[in-house]
Amino acid sequence: MENRKGTLRNPHTRPIRSSSIFCFLLSIFAWTAGCGAPGEPVPPSPPVPQAISDLTAKQSGDGVLLTFALPTKSTLSERLPQTPTFEVLRGGLRADGTPDPKSFRVVDTVPGALVSRYTQGGLVKFVDPVSPNDPLRKSEQAIIYRVRTLISAKHPSAVSKDASVQLYPVPEPIASLDASLTEQGVQLSWRAPARTSSGEALPAVQEYRVYRGELNPANPGATPSDHPQGLWKSPLMQLGVTHTPDYRDSGFDYEKTYAYVVRSVVDSPGGPLESSDSQQAVVTPKDTFPPAAPQDLVAAVQSPPARGSAVAELSWSINVEPDLAGYRVYRSSQQGSQGALLTPDLLRSPSYRDTSVEVGQHYWYTVTAVDRSGNESAPSSAVSVDVAQPSR
Repeated sequence: MENRKGTLRNPHTRPIRSSSIFCFLLSIFAWTAGCGAPGEPVPPSPPVPQAISDLTAKQSGDGVLLTFALPTKSTLSERLPQTPTFEVLRGGLRADGTPDPKSFRVVDTVPGALVSRYTQGGLVKFVDPVSPNDPLRKSEQAIIYRVRTLISAKHPSAVSKDASVQLYPVPEPIASLDASLTEQGVQLSWRAPARTSSGEALPAVQEYRVYRGELNPANPGATPSDHPQGLWKSPLMQLGVTHTPDYRDSGFDYEKTYAYVVRSVVDSPGGPLESSDSQQAVVTPKDTFPPAAPQDLVAAVQSPPARGSAVAELSWSINVEPDLAGYRVYRSSQQGSQGALLTPDLLRSPSYRDTSVEVGQHYWYTVTAVDRSGNESAPSSAVSVDVAQPSR
């Protein structure tokens, strides 16, 4: 068949339209773009952390202590580029005793940048507070916890295995914890609680547990409200147990800053239970207590071979203070007066030889003890020596 210009035309072909050409080129572009052709870069999908596998839950006062290890790898077994955020989900049980999926809610979220505040020994230890008026707690059924982690909010990990805990009534937190520094130590005192945290009558308190932590000196005057926190240099550790509402800590170091809390302990169907932390008492003990005055000072005059010269020999009992730095010796020519300091440098041993005495003079000596903080004791009892003229 001829066309109008006299050329042959294939009867089985059709004219190629411009729209068909456009679609063909568009498909080629899409195929080449997917094969690495230049164009807009496609960002990689955020990694999905592996699920937590070791979640445990334990009552801690009016809350639940959750313990687990954060994942370090993604579901593709690649190392995570950063510490993931974790979310705590809390839920309850259905009538048949199985977890109710519809009851779970995110109750706590800790960003990855703050996770280190809750990490001890490679494990996250996080306390989720549960109000005594919470419906799940008032139901007197076990509370179920799940935890998940995420690098991107759109790509969270799978939830951890369930961890359940039954909460029982605990004493109300001790409202006021008083601390005072004495020469014997840091003296703590408080008022015994009378009710549970929900306001009911409190059974007998079995004991009180005293905890102490050291605060970071980089945060002077700071008082953390919960723990563990970045303000802690050493986290709270149990210091002792007492059956009365008072306690003395004599095992501290001066100039360090400590925070004390006390927890009351009662019995329960699940075993002994502690209350939540008392109000904190923060103390920086400063040594303002001088050592005891030296005892048993004696003095004797020794006459050396040289005519007209003498030496006064002094000795006394050693002081037993663990922070003792040394001794000072004073001499006076008048009774009742401390006189002049003979030892500008502290003496390490309880003895002294005074080679500056003059023949024919009468002297009174006293000794003081000095600790490492510079506190000086009262003077010892004075002893006198009479430097007699040598016999001819």
